[in-house]
Amino acid sequence: MIRIGISGWRYAPWRGVFYPPDLTQSRELEFASRAVPTIEINGSFYSLQRPESYQAWYQATPAGFVFAHKGNRYITHIRRLRDPEKPLANVFASGVLLLREKLGPFLWQFPPNFKFDAALFEHFLSLLPQDTEQASALARNYEPRMDGRAATETDARRKLLHAVEIRHDSFADPSFIRLLRKYKAALVVADTAGKWPDYEDVTANFMYLRLHGEKELYASGYTPPSLDRWAERIRAWASGAQPADAKLIAGAAPPARAKRDIYCYFDNDVKVHAPYDARSLAQRLLG
Repeated sequence: MIRIGISGWRYAPWRGVFYPPDLTQSRELEFASRAVPTIEINGSFYSLQRPESYQAWYQATPAGFVFAHKGNRYITHIRRLRDPEKPLANVFASGVLLLREKLGPFLWQFPPNFKFDAALFEHFLSLLPQDTEQASALARNYEPRMDGRAATETDARRKLLHAVEIRHDSFADPSFIRLLRKYKAALVVADTAGKWPDYEDVTANFMYLRLHGEKELYASGYTPPSLDRWAERIRAWASGAQPADAKLIAGAAPPARAKRDIYCYFDNDVKVHAPYDARSLAQRLLG
């Protein structure tokens, strides 16, 4: 399964360009979710969302749609993985389980000044729930401040996926890759216009890509040759292989697989490139 989508959907510059001029803001997700099959929820990075928002997002999107969910920065950027148990419980109690079968991978992004600490990182990975029942159990340990705005139950047991985006060179350590493989978390393949590390180790049974801009971070679009290149790389990963020129941290080959699911998100939203680049790449891969 290959899903190509966008990071976020509520951007003022998109109005009247990607979104029709007469489209109300409340219907932007409805429109975007018919243009691409998957979208990253970004607001959850900045603050905990509410159950009624997740319920509304579920209802606004079509059958088969998938949300990726960005983890809260309080855990990754402010607490910097110190004592993450209660903040993680708050995240999973905030309403994410109301996305039901539309809940896709969780993205955990770390700041550029966050250095790799093996013990700290392993503790965090060990706490991440591997399915919705584990997430529900974790969610019930939320902090009292969540009273009245928590949703902790799941409608069914489903597997959960986790992906890690790093931005410091200290993560170029084979022990980091071993940890990701141990806990079946994906290393995010991030194209950041050369600003941050761009490693491509395969560490899980799926791949998670974030394309932030070819030349200018968050702003520039992707040329046809660049999209062709990304399509080639995605075909390799999807077929269970990896690109011959993959930039790797660890030399050990990943476990052999016949195929891998792909989640790819364009985050070059400033100049309204993301939705068009997503559709262009999807056309190359899916016809």
